[in-house]
Amino acid sequence: MTRRPRSTKLKFWPVDVKRRTKPRKAPRQSRRKRNAFSARLTIDVTPDLRARIKITAFERGVTVAYMLRLLLLKAFPRTKGGRR
Repeated sequence: MTRRPRSTKLKFWPVDVKRRTKPRKAPRQSRRKRNAFSARLTIDVTPDLRARIKITAFERGVTVAYMLRLLLLKAFPRTKGGRR
């Protein structure tokens, strides 16, 4: 068997030297790292309820997580004296 010759495609650098030597920005931190005091909450719901929640969130133009956070904040408002 004979091997195929490797493809020798040329790669061109950008014409603008400043663009080529520009330092890269530091990667953005994820939301989880920015908000160190958040926690995950897992609940079991029926497939029917899950579908209704997703449809409602889509109709409102928000994410399911955002909509559920608002509902939980309404049900469990902050107290003036701190934690109970």
